[in-house]
Order: sequence, then structure tokens, then C-alpha cells
Amino acid sequence: MALLLGVAFLVGVITAVSPCAFPVLPIVFAGGASGGHRRPLAIIAGVIVGFTGSLLAVSWLLRQLHLPQDLLRNISIALLFVVAATLLVPRLGQVLERPLARFSRRPGGDLGGGFLLGLALGLVFVPCGGLILASIITGSASVGSGEREAMALAYAIGIALPMLAVAYGGRRAAGGLQFFRAHAAQVRAGLGALIAVTALLITFNVDRSLANIGTLGLADRLQNSCAVQQRLTGRCHHESSNLANFGPASAFTGISDWFNSKPLTLQQLRGKVVLVDFWTYSCINCLRTLPHLKSWWKAYHRAGLEIVSVHTPEFAFEAVPHNVGSATKQLGVSWPVALDPKYKTWNAYRNQYWPAEYLIDKRGDIRNERFGEGEYSRTENLIRQLLGEAGPGKAELADMTPTELTTPETYLGYDRQLTGYVGSKALPNVAHNYKAPEDVSQNSWALSGRWRLGGEHTTAVRDAELALHFHAKDVYLVMGGHGSVGVSVDGHKL
Repeated sequence: MALLLGVAFLVGVITAVSPCAFPVLPIVFAGGASGGHRRPLAIIAGVIVGFTGSLLAVSWLLRQLHLPQDLLRNISIALLFVVAATLLVPRLGQVLERPLARFSRRPGGDLGGGFLLGLALGLVFVPCGGLILASIITGSASVGSGEREAMALAYAIGIALPMLAVAYGGRRAAGGLQFFRAHAAQVRAGLGALIAVTALLITFNVDRSLANIGTLGLADRLQNSCAVQQRLTGRCHHESSNLANFGPASAFTGISDWFNSKPLTLQQLRGKVVLVDFWTYSCINCLRTLPHLKSWWKAYHRAGLEIVSVHTPEFAFEAVPHNVGSATKQLGVSWPVALDPKYKTWNAYRNQYWPAEYLIDKRGDIRNERFGEGEYSRTENLIRQLLGEAGPGKAELADMTPTELTTPETYLGYDRQLTGYVGSKALPNVAHNYKAPEDVSQNSWALSGRWRLGGEHTTAVRDAELALHFHAKDVYLVMGGHGSVGVSVDGHKL
């Protein structure tokens, strides 16, 4: 626990001085320059409360209500605009800050406004985190609830301390200049304008474009170190071209349905080489692994290879047994498939990827791990080594993993923040008329006609068209329902 708290604190400090924080540092400087001498403390208290509270409470609430996670960031941006308004319009600032000022027994406009400013900044910092914050937000099975709260607080304190120095630096700079004292109203308005402009820059994701450069590289190395991964996820994943030993494989647990087989246990499979494959039937990366799994099943099953594909759903429709069974048949998957709707087996393996392959020897130990596509020839060689196979020749199926840049997997729902969407304003959970732009840029998509935008899917209502500017050999679209669908490429109907 001490390791995680120390790393969380250190990553927080690094985040506060990283490029990701550049857009908000002027706000801290400006906020500390105005008000009483305790205002910087109020700002930092707001940062700690805003960050910790929003991370642990609001993100949980958003998940329960199936609202987009980006709503948390949008709320913080709105609060920054409110803070700017309180500086630009003093009367408005006094009205909004008076309730908080009562607790401090000071006039409105000092501690209350500082706390509100810090509260907004705390929310803004949520997207700057990495693996540690992901474990806090998602509730990693290897991190207890008490540990999550402590890690969030340690990270928030790490962010707050450098910002406290910046805030007091703003006070000293302001206190040493007679101009600030003589033109307090104008300076206050100027600071308000600065905060408003900064909030506008954050609105257009300037902070996110800076998130992965500079000192955050060090933060990523800390968070992704083997020691931290071991504590957060219970396993330090290693990919190797050779056989290793990662200890006993975890049992299949929480399986609701089995397809192509009666329920299996690893104990029953002792004496066989087992390939545990995590997948979903609508994951394009997973689908591209199927030809290789089929060839291995055909070539080595009689020699002692067993494949168990654990279907851990990414979306709600992938958790429906009928859908999984139908897709298994349509895709020609003939080996055992286990439906893991509650992520029990996924968490038992501390898995984080689709697809993921765990190669288990005859004694039940994990001997190799592979995440993502590719390296099929290497995996087949390892299977042959574990089988001691000198009989059937290698399958030698060509590796069709794309080697050039292609259009990434695209999600038609607001849960994924509508990445790549262009066109008229998107309205969640209501039927709305959309208009696509005349030119859809590469890797972008747009809607026209009447659609209902949902969290995990988008429903065509009337005269609905979907446009995608793609760069790929093949395009796959996951669809359901009734009716007919027309497809055209570059204006030519297929």
C-alpha cells in the first residue's frame, strides 16, 4: 500500500508540473494574486476536494446513470467560466461566494471564490491521469475500496502542493507591484478574462494535446512499472518470444454459459496444452485472430491442444447468451467458448486486453502471454514446443495483421465520447434530425436523417444515413434489428 500511495503522490506532483497542467497554471497564479492571504489555501483545498470527490463519487454516478464520462470534464469547464464571471462581474461574485464565506466568517469574495476556483481545477485534472487513476475509476479488483480513496487523495495532494507554490507566487508578484493595488477593479477583470480564455482553450482540448509529452513520460513509466502493475492488477504482464513460467493459471470462474462444450475446468484439462483466448465477437482485432485459432485447432487438437475462448463482453449486447451463441456458429468457432459476463475470469487473469492469449502447459502453468494481434508464427512454435510435437507440420497461415495505418475501431455511441464524429450537434437519448457536412474528413463519421443516439449504440429512426471516411481494405459494421440497409462506396451502390 505504501508503494502505491508514494507513486500516486509522485505522479500527482509530476502531473502538476507537466504540459498537461500548463493551461490551468495561469488560473492558479491569477487566483492567488487576488483576495486575502489565505485565498491560496482555499484554492488548494478546493483542488483536493474537487479532484478526490469527483473521481470517487461523480464518476460512479455517471456510470450508474449511463452518462458519458466526459460530462465530468464539461462540468469543470462550466465551473471555470462561472469563476471568470465572478471576477468580471463583482456583484455576481459576491452573490455566489456569500454562502461559502459564512463558514470562514469573512466577507464574500475571498475564501469562497478561491474554494470554488480550486473545485473547478480539481475536476479539470481528472483526464491527466494514467494507470493509477484508471484503477481508481474502474474499481480494479486488486485494489480495495479503502485503498482507492487513499490513492485518489495522495494523487490530489501531489497535484496541490506545486499549485500552492504557484498561487503564493501570484500573491507575492501582486503584492510587490503598486499597479495592482491602484487598479484592483481592472486587474480583477483582466484576471477574469484570462480564466475565461484558458477555459475556452481547455474546451478545445489544448490540455489533452499536451498530456503525453514532457514530464508525463516519466509519470507513465512510474505507473507502468512492473511493481506498480503487480500491486494494481495482481500481475505484471510480460510478452516474450520464448517460454517462461508465470505460475499456475487461474480457474474459469463466473462463467454463465458454455458453447460447443459442457462446463470445463482447468483441472479436467491437466495433461493438455491449453490456449485461453479472451475475445468478443464484435471486436475486429479479435476476429482477425480467428483464422489462426481455427488452423491451430485443426492441426493440433488431436495432439493435445485445447482452446478455450473466454468471451468477456465490452458492450451490453455482447453479454446476451443468444447473441454469443449465434455469433459463435456464424463465425465457425468449433472449440469451447465460455461467456464471462461479470468479468470474473477476466479479473482472475488480471487481463486488460482484447484479444489476449494465455498459453498454459500440461501442468497448468502459464508459459506465455500475448496481447493484441500478430506474432502468430511465434505462438504456434511455442504451442509445438509444449506439445513436444514432431508430427504434423506447421499450419503456416499467412499473418494478415494490418501493417499500415488504417481507420481505427469506431464507436457509434456517446459512452466513447463520440470520437471522430463530425456534423450537427449530437443530442443523447432523444430522436433528433442530423445533417452531415459536405466533406467528412478521413477517419471521421457523420449522421444525416433522424437518429437516436445512445451510450453503446445509435438507432436509425427515419431517412437515416451514416457516412464514414475510411482507409482500410475491409469495413465491418455491427448492426441489429429489422429492415434493409443500402451500402455505397464513393457514391457507387454495392
